[in-house]
Amino acid sequence: MLEEEISLRLHNLNRKFEIENAIHKVLLGKLLAKLNQGSLTSLHEAEFRVFSQFGDDGIIQYLISQLLIEDCRFIEFGVENYNESNTRFLLENNNWQGLVIDGSDENVQYIKSTQNYWRHDLTALCGFVTKQNINQTISEAGFSGNIGLLHIDIDGNDYWIWKAITVVRPTIIIMEYNSLFGIERSITIPYKPDFSRFAEHYSGLYAGCSLLALCELAVEKGYEFVGCNSAGNNAYFVRKDQLGSLKALSCKEGYVLAKFREHRDEKGLLTFTSGLEAVECLRGMPVFNTRSQQIEAF
Repeated sequence: MLEEEISLRLHNLNRKFEIENAIHKVLLGKLLAKLNQGSLTSLHEAEFRVFSQFGDDGIIQYLISQLLIEDCRFIEFGVENYNESNTRFLLENNNWQGLVIDGSDENVQYIKSTQNYWRHDLTALCGFVTKQNINQTISEAGFSGNIGLLHIDIDGNDYWIWKAITVVRPTIIIMEYNSLFGIERSITIPYKPDFSRFAEHYSGLYAGCSLLALCELAVEKGYEFVGCNSAGNNAYFVRKDQLGSLKALSCKEGYVLAKFREHRDEKGLLTFTSGLEAVECLRGMPVFNTRSQQIEAF
């Protein structure tokens, strides 16, 4: 009984610390967001992180300060337990309504147990999204038409999911891209409904699509590319009819090569090999060329 009581007290203390720490971070983020409301020459100047993995919290705050967004709702895929996420600060600081989706029921139950779930209008769903089910999943959750922001980060079929989405029209879209796929080719992994990047290749680098593929898809869907984060993993697109004073960029102007080193060896261990060197292990792997609509070798 004593051990159980000590364990419960430690758990409660940890949760109290997490809540207090989050409050302090949000307050600091509010101050930084106000400083960023002027005109900037690059999205990188707006970066700061509160709950995002990199500087995306600052970029999002800057963009919503520059755009006229009437429908303050967001959707984010692949949020894990939502402790580290690109929309959590948007939820807590701006009180937007949100839909988050993750493939782990344990993660979704954790999200539902947090204070965020009753303090805000947040819906958390467990599901593995595919291009066949994505529109139904979104609409059945009560989301359709114009929304403020959509973020897709599923380490695999990102290109195919965005291409398939028709039920919502976001003002801002954040797409994860694979900078190691380079800037010259418009390519993505071939579509596979149950794609898992480590199952497809031990390195974990065989996932997603090139920035050029996203930029060309954006044009098809009526969006303009406005830049990437400085980490080189998230690209930002704004609906063309909402662009306002924001500057549209070419793929070459906005491309950022990622510096993080997530390559793994065949035992699943991080090697800390630089990306351009590590990506050589993918030579010969099949990729889908979105221009020719053909499978070719990486």
